[in-house]
Amino acid sequence: MDTITGHIERITFQNPDNGWTVARLQEPGKLDLTTVVGTMTSVQVGESLRCEGNWKNDTNFGFQFVVQTYEVTQPATIRGIQKYLASGMIKGIGDHFAEQIVLRYGEKTLDVIDQTPDLLMEIDGIGPKRFAKITAGWAEQKAIREVMSFLMQYEISPTYAQKVFKTYGEESIAVLQENPYRLARDIWGIGFKTADKTALKLGIPHTSDMRIDAGVEYVLNELSNDGHTCYPVDKFLEQAQQLLEVEANLVAARLAAIEQEERIVTAPLTIDGTLTACVWLKGFHVCEQGIGNEMRRLQGLPPAPSKGGGVGTAPPPLEGAGGRPPLRSINTTKAVAWAEQKLNIQLADNQRIAVAKSLTEKVHIITGGPGTGKSTITKVILLVSHQLTQKIMLAAPTGRAAKRMSEITGLKASTIHSLLEFDFSINGFKRNRENPLDCDLLIVDEASMIDTVLMFNLLKAVPTTARLVLVGDVDQLPSVGAGSVLQDLILSEKIPTTRLTEIFRQAQSSKIIVNAHRINAGMFPDLSNDKGGDFFFMEEEDPDKLIDLVVNLVDSRLPKAYGFDSFDDIQVLAPMNRGTIGNRNLNDVLQKKLNPSYDPLVKMGRSFHDDDKVMQIKNNYDKDVYNGDVGRIKKIDKVEQEVVVLFDGREVFYDFTELDELTLAYAVSIHKYQGSECPCVVMPLVMGHYMMLYRNLIYTGITRGKKLVILVGSKKAVAMAVKNDKAVKRITGLGR
Repeated sequence: MDTITGHIERITFQNPDNGWTVARLQEPGKLDLTTVVGTMTSVQVGESLRCEGNWKNDTNFGFQFVVQTYEVTQPATIRGIQKYLASGMIKGIGDHFAEQIVLRYGEKTLDVIDQTPDLLMEIDGIGPKRFAKITAGWAEQKAIREVMSFLMQYEISPTYAQKVFKTYGEESIAVLQENPYRLARDIWGIGFKTADKTALKLGIPHTSDMRIDAGVEYVLNELSNDGHTCYPVDKFLEQAQQLLEVEANLVAARLAAIEQEERIVTAPLTIDGTLTACVWLKGFHVCEQGIGNEMRRLQGLPPAPSKGGGVGTAPPPLEGAGGRPPLRSINTTKAVAWAEQKLNIQLADNQRIAVAKSLTEKVHIITGGPGTGKSTITKVILLVSHQLTQKIMLAAPTGRAAKRMSEITGLKASTIHSLLEFDFSINGFKRNRENPLDCDLLIVDEASMIDTVLMFNLLKAVPTTARLVLVGDVDQLPSVGAGSVLQDLILSEKIPTTRLTEIFRQAQSSKIIVNAHRINAGMFPDLSNDKGGDFFFMEEEDPDKLIDLVVNLVDSRLPKAYGFDSFDDIQVLAPMNRGTIGNRNLNDVLQKKLNPSYDPLVKMGRSFHDDDKVMQIKNNYDKDVYNGDVGRIKKIDKVEQEVVVLFDGREVFYDFTELDELTLAYAVSIHKYQGSECPCVVMPLVMGHYMMLYRNLIYTGITRGKKLVILVGSKKAVAMAVKNDKAVKRITGLGR
């Protein structure tokens, strides 16, 4: 093998899944840059490398050095040192100060920073504040290098070194040596299998309690990521045994021990008519039992008997803020007629029933598809209720859904998280049983998106005297988080529910709405392209041509024809993330076309540009941004190592170590875009998406478009999705 050294001038490509990297290396004494390729997950612009590998003459890209092994070294040349300092690796140093420091100290620069950092104060512009930031950043980088070396010994991507150090600090290596399975539990992005490799290399026995316990919790967490709040014990044991490769009796024994420690709950559950032993993570069991009891409290009913380990004890009754009496009774027939006259509308019979129940029942669910008048009903409920009280609250699971609710009603609507006032210092919500919301009526829109944990926290905060109205489309995809709460509540037949099926006359002219209802009924949509319509189909089977078509629609055709903004008014929704027509590849292509950059920030396999459209992919209560929120990058600051993102006009700051919480959002999954709407939706559907071609998925995707929906791809794929109503059923304990 050959050996080359140099510093990285730029990174051309980096695959976040496997770390495959294409970079340009500046070798000392060479005029031209060297292309190096290989698995180099952790490398960053400015770093110096010593690479071992072989030269290859690629027919498309010319001479390349294929890296087999590499190590990060201290830069040896003045150019390399300056590039390293300017790369943003150390907070407080950017292009300007990197140049000034290297001009002053030359090849001794790194020794000065490491051994006599006080000399940095001689540089014009470096005062006490910046000096403190530079020295702290340098010390942190040294510590991270140690963690990185430790991780590389155990074949863990050094990309995670900063996150590990941020989590465990100076104790990082000691913590991981004692219990490497904490990596899977504490570091987002590291799974059990990665932690398990480390554990085995550290000599932790294959059958140790520590290993089996970690495997049990990992399988339960993975099942919850698939939407299940619980799972049949026998099927769970099969999965755990397959993962751990140990005898089933060892897993069963640890399952019993973990239950004794009150980390899980096992209890019987009726599934498809059969009484089945199931296992829950303790938190999900508490939430499901709690949802049932909170619903009974709001309805004035006694608590249900506790199931499984005594969880689900009834909460004490609440009298609401100040012990106010419930809203007075009214003649709903007269009230509805009055509201119709005020709003100059005429409700259908089922809509009148929905309004009447919302004004009389303590808890009421309204469900229906697009065009069935859910928004109109909400306005009528509000008009009448405002004659009885001013203590009315409106909420939705996402910021965009709350904003849309405000636009429709003319009243303030909040996200559920902000309504409940999450307090990061206590890692929980301020609003709860002891400190309930001050309201007589709470209306929650997009209720199908509310997962088990959020619903429990919401219900705890609703005062006993208040009325609760849940509005949503139960036929859409279930929540991103675990559970299928709205569906379970409806199926339980214990919550008064009104299902809207009639499409309003004015909605019947929209092919988006008509086709959505056809798909929901299992009928093939009308794919004829009517001039001036709001729904079009463009057939293209060839993947490369299909990508070109999507890009051309977003970049040129739709903006010219309809005046849509490529960023704000058009959203590409694809069923899957992987593959040629997957969101990851679509994002890469759309980013290069819509928002190219010659100086990208490459972190954790992702390339970020100023003004990029991005999406938050996990709940972050500290930043008050949540899974599925879409924003735009306002600024990338390599000196301060932070990225500023605008979410609905609000600036949110991300440290470079937190950028794995963001992904490009030129194209996103339909599931992630739930609860959001866009003037125009472009949705590619191909047979390569067959694993995700479900009726409720395509139905949800189509209903995200407000003014225009364009399906592109294969009619066969559309037909498969419409016929397939066998989406994986979530196993939950709610309502059983």
